[in-house]
Amino acid sequence: MPTDPVALTADLIRCPSVTPEEGGAIVLLQQLLEQAGFVCTRIERGGISNLHARWGDGGNRRVFGFNGHTDVVPTGPLSDWTHDPFGAEIVDGVMYGRGACDMKSGVAAFAAAAIDFVTDTPPDGAVVLTITGDEEGDGIDGTTAILDWMADNGERMDVCLVGEPTCPETMGEMIKIGRRGSMTAYVTATGVQGHSAYPHRAKNPLPAMVRLLDRLASHELDTGTDHFDASTLAITTVDTGNPANNVIPGACRATINIRFNDTHSGADLTEWLRAEAAKVAAETDVTIDMDVRISGESFLTPPGDLSDLVARAVQAETGMQPVLSTTGGTSDARFVKDYCPVVEFGLVGRTMHQADECVEIDHIRQLKAVYHRILTDFFA
Repeated sequence: MPTDPVALTADLIRCPSVTPEEGGAIVLLQQLLEQAGFVCTRIERGGISNLHARWGDGGNRRVFGFNGHTDVVPTGPLSDWTHDPFGAEIVDGVMYGRGACDMKSGVAAFAAAAIDFVTDTPPDGAVVLTITGDEEGDGIDGTTAILDWMADNGERMDVCLVGEPTCPETMGEMIKIGRRGSMTAYVTATGVQGHSAYPHRAKNPLPAMVRLLDRLASHELDTGTDHFDASTLAITTVDTGNPANNVIPGACRATINIRFNDTHSGADLTEWLRAEAAKVAAETDVTIDMDVRISGESFLTPPGDLSDLVARAVQAETGMQPVLSTTGGTSDARFVKDYCPVVEFGLVGRTMHQADECVEIDHIRQLKAVYHRILTDFFA
């Protein structure tokens, strides 16, 4: 009997796996995959549960990999939901719940496709599923932990498909062949606190901070490249923690987020940020400190065999000719790309991270069909 991806999606939604809680989702998948003959290994690191599942023996044969996550973001106020966020209720052909879109349905679809494929037409090679519980968190103990374990144990993937939601509005419209890099700078400007009526006795850090932020936000990082949109810099918060209108604060803090294309590296942008901060500090005699954290570098899997394989399957099952894109935020593909070529294809992502997150039932079945066809064509 074919594995039902809709029922599996519902079972996974009912697992309250809000990062970093496993919530039963990894356990459920491990049991299901082991019953189908997959060799499963739980990889625990930093309090995070991850799963590596392999059917077949790679050896010198081909290995196709899937990657996804079962952890979800918090629900937010339950009063904002009209359906139980962990109830997997189905209304008019739509399933509601946290993770319905991002991305328990994607995991269910590729797990169901993989089980049916190896059962019905055992391939000459291996199918690997890497499933993490730390994609929505810091990511340091999730897919990276699985990949570290694979490297230590001689496991590999020749290519990998990440099942994140990739379609903006219509099922089948977009494949991701890369992602922009992401980095965050935490800036602190320190002066001398004082009475606002006697500014000469204080050293106000706010004008220095405003000057720096204006320079950074006004600077054009680039105009885009062949496969990437222009890089962006966003000031996300400016804080003094000052409740008084007659006190010049002693310090001010701001946060900056940059999404960058392949024109830049995280190191180059960090050097630029620090240089601009040093200039403003010298001009204003205010101390400016900066803590920069790089979440991931930009990367591109050039159009070719892998994207063609996925695009053919998408068109065959959805009737859509998908565009190849690098838009959006980051995903765990930024880690996988260091090990093998990787692309992403999944559902329509309109409701991810929202209250009443949902997925169309027909889309789950359609996604399983796409993944099954990809496996069939890859091993043909």
